[in-house]
Amino acid sequence: MIGTRSLLLAGTLALAGCSLAPKTVLPAPPVPQSWPAGDAYLLQSEAALPILSYKSVFTDPRLQSLADQALANNRDLRVAYANVAAARAQVRVTRSGQFPELGISAGAGYSDNGGTGNGAGDFSLRGGVTAFELDLFGKLANATEADRNRALGTEAASRTVRLALIANLADAWATYGADRDLLKIAEDTAANARESVRLTKARLDGGVAPRTDLRQAEQILATAEDSIAQQRTALAQDENLIRLLVGDEIDRALLPVSLTEVTPTIVSLPAGVSSEILLRRPDVIEAEYGLRAANADIGVARAQLFPSISLTGLLGFASNALGSLFDSGSFNWSAGGDATATIFDAGRRRAGVAVSEAQRDSALAGYEGAIQTAFREVADALAVQGTITERVRAAAANSEAASDTATLTDARYKGGVDSFLSSLDAQRSLYSARRSEVGTQLLLVQTRIALFRALGGDSSAGSTVP
Repeated sequence: MIGTRSLLLAGTLALAGCSLAPKTVLPAPPVPQSWPAGDAYLLQSEAALPILSYKSVFTDPRLQSLADQALANNRDLRVAYANVAAARAQVRVTRSGQFPELGISAGAGYSDNGGTGNGAGDFSLRGGVTAFELDLFGKLANATEADRNRALGTEAASRTVRLALIANLADAWATYGADRDLLKIAEDTAANARESVRLTKARLDGGVAPRTDLRQAEQILATAEDSIAQQRTALAQDENLIRLLVGDEIDRALLPVSLTEVTPTIVSLPAGVSSEILLRRPDVIEAEYGLRAANADIGVARAQLFPSISLTGLLGFASNALGSLFDSGSFNWSAGGDATATIFDAGRRRAGVAVSEAQRDSALAGYEGAIQTAFREVADALAVQGTITERVRAAAANSEAASDTATLTDARYKGGVDSFLSSLDAQRSLYSARRSEVGTQLLLVQTRIALFRALGGDSSAGSTVP
């Protein structure tokens, strides 16, 4: 008899470990095995790209200090961390359904008929399994697995927020340096315009220059003064953005003086590494866990097609005298089980399986799409990186030529060789060339930041989800 019971128990436990969820098979990454090569990509080496951290890419201690503040104070990141905590707790809630639920109850009563003083007391103490479903077909286990994968996906999403926060902060920090340079250009242009107005007015008073020369010089001055006001507004807005990202007040000493000191502190990343590095991107990891969760949901839906078996048990002591509560005769126990099976539900459960399978197919397409999008973002950044150095060189050469032209044209105007219009055109060209050079330098820095973001830098592989 004992052997039979043992066999039945072993069989029940074996069935409880059964899972109807299909095995998760990740597709091969739907992208080439290496980045595009050619003149625009400057293929360098096929060496594996190391795991990135923001401190290895953004090497300026001032930016690192701001990043540390942002990671501690940013409100979006706090929301993401709270979502992770909620997802972890939900895993524990779902997992608890796989274990018996124990309960205990106690009661006491006293009765005295007619006030004779010969009353009797009743005491009871009962405890046992109040609810326990045998997970014969893996419904509860797969539900736990689905929630666990969703929690892991939420954790990956929080790393996406962290990555975006650091990249956005670096971009805002570099933009502040560029706007400082643009303000300096506007101030220099205004100073030259004031001198031009002074000299032109003197030539007008001396009868050498017409009034149109003075009015054109005043136009250049007004345009430069308007640019100064715009750049001061831009700097204030840059500070506001950095303050928002940091989540606290900032020390202005941590802001760059110019873009020139920013560029060498943003490390350039190499091209030519395996595209499988994209599997470390937080959004790709999130999509993968979404696929795994959808796969586990299929197991839950399939298990709904089979009967549900629940067990209950109760044991306790009962007596009408406290002193004899624990006598052997006071002990009683009971056990029972229930099995339920739906005979007709108009195809609801089978439709549930079809829904979960369709959701799995959607998650699979989303996973592949996330990889393809990541590949395109990296390839685009590498395309810019492959040509930006030449653009920076050309912009610097253009600024130098425009500066020399402005100097020579101004000298020719003062010598009576050229008209004042030629001098004004040269000043406008110089102003435009200097601004364009700053814009190209900023694009160089932003491309490096974009590549850091696109490669999923600074993502941790560990997890504390139970």
